[in-house]
Amino acid sequence: MADEGLAAHRREPIKSSVSNVAAHRRRKNAATVGKERRESLVRAKRLCRVGISGDTDVFLENDMMIDEEQSILEAQTSSAVEGLKSTVAYQGKGAMQKRVNALRELRRLLSRSEFPPVEASLKAGAIPILVQCLSFGSPDEQLLEAAWCLTNIAAGKPEETEALLPALPLLIAHLGERSSLSVSEQCAWALGNVAGEGEKLRNVLLSQGALLPLARMMLPNKGSTVRTAAWALSNLIKGPDPKAATELIRVDGLLDAIVRHLKKADDELTTEVAWVVVYLSALSNVATGMLVKTDVLQLLVERLATSNSLQLLIPEAAWVLSNIAAGSVEHKQLIYSSEAVPLLLRLLSTAPFDLRKEVAYVLGNLCVAPTEGDGKPNLICEHLVSLVGRGCLPGFIDLVRSADTEAARVGLQFMELVLRGMPHGEGPKLVEREDGIDAMERFQFHENEDLRNMANGLVDTYFGEDYGLDD
Repeated sequence: MADEGLAAHRREPIKSSVSNVAAHRRRKNAATVGKERRESLVRAKRLCRVGISGDTDVFLENDMMIDEEQSILEAQTSSAVEGLKSTVAYQGKGAMQKRVNALRELRRLLSRSEFPPVEASLKAGAIPILVQCLSFGSPDEQLLEAAWCLTNIAAGKPEETEALLPALPLLIAHLGERSSLSVSEQCAWALGNVAGEGEKLRNVLLSQGALLPLARMMLPNKGSTVRTAAWALSNLIKGPDPKAATELIRVDGLLDAIVRHLKKADDELTTEVAWVVVYLSALSNVATGMLVKTDVLQLLVERLATSNSLQLLIPEAAWVLSNIAAGSVEHKQLIYSSEAVPLLLRLLSTAPFDLRKEVAYVLGNLCVAPTEGDGKPNLICEHLVSLVGRGCLPGFIDLVRSADTEAARVGLQFMELVLRGMPHGEGPKLVEREDGIDAMERFQFHENEDLRNMANGLVDTYFGEDYGLDD
C-alpha cells in the first residue's frame, strides 16, 4: 500500500513549488494520457478493419456514409445476425462452413465503415451468439471471425463496449497456449478496446485475470503479437490504481522483454512498448525502481538523441524521463549524471512546443527533492545551479510567455526555484536579465486566477519596492 501513496506524487514536486496544486493532477494525466497524447497516432480504442494477417476482403468506406446508406447497412447487419443465429442452430451437412460464412458476413458489415453499425448488431442479439461461437473446440477460422466481430463492437460507444461483459471470460481464455497465435492476438485486440473504455471495465478485466496472459504475449519475439499485447496492456494498467502496474512489472521475464523490444528497429513495436513503460513509471514506484536498474534509461536517452522533432518515441521517452525524475533523489541523480541532461537542455530551446514542455518537467523535477504534503519542495541546489549555469532559464521563461497554461505554470514554478534557491541572492538578477519580469507581468490581469496569483506573488516578493536598493 505504500507504493500507492507514493505513486500519487509522480511528477508532482515541481508542480507544488509556487502554490498549492492538487497532488493528483499528474496522476490523473497518467490515466488520460491516451486521449491527450496519442489522439493523432492511435485511439484508446481501435477499429479492426484489416485482419491480423494484414489482408482484407471488405470494401472500406473512406468517407462518412449518408443516412440512407447507414440505414441500409444497419438493416443488413440485423439480417446478418439473424442469419448467424440460423447457422449456429443448423446441425446438417456443411454446418461448420455455414457458420464461418455467416460470421464473415457480419464481420464485413462491422468493418466497412469508420462508424460501424454496432447498435444494430446488439439490438439483433449479436453478443450471445458470438460468445457461443467462441467456444473451445471451434475451428480457428470461426474463432477469429467471432473475435473480430467483438473487437469492432468493443470499439463503439461506452454502453456498446460494456455489452461485451458476457464475452470477456472466453476472450481472456483464448489468450493462452491452447489457441492459435492469430486467435490470441485478435482476442487481445478486443480486450484492449474494452480496457480503453475506462476504469470500471479495466477493473473487471483485472479481476478476471487478463493481465498475466497479456503479459506473457509480450515475451516472445513476435512483432505483431507483441504490439497488440503491449497496446492492450497500456490500456489495462493506466490506472489510477497502481496495483496493476506493479503486478505487471513483476511478471517473470517481462522486464527483460521490454528492454529487448525497445532495442528493435521496428518503430511501431517500440512505441507500443514505450507506452507500457510510460504507465509503469507514472503509476508504480516499484516499477520505476526496477526499470532504472536496466538499460531502459540509456535506450530512452539514445532515442532522444536521434532527433529534436516529434517523431515516434521522442515524446514517450521524455514522458518516461519526467516520471523517473519525479521519483527519489537517487532516481534524479541517475538522470542528472547521465547523457540525458545535455540533450534535454538542447531540446528545451530547439524542440517543438509540446516536447519542450515535457522536457521542462524533467529538468524542473531534477532540481527538487520529494516532500510530504503540498508545501514548497526542498531544493537540490547542486542541480539547480548547474542547470541554470548551463543556460536553461531562457527556455523556461519562454514557456511562461506561451498561451498554454500548463506550460506557463511549469515555467513560473521553475522561476520560483531560481528566485528562491540561487546562491548569494542572484536569482532575481538572473530572471531580470532574461526579461522574466516582463514575462510575469503579463499575468497581472490574467483570467486564470492560479497563474495570476503565482506570477503576481513572485513579482511582489522578489521585485518589490526595495528591489535594487542594495546595488
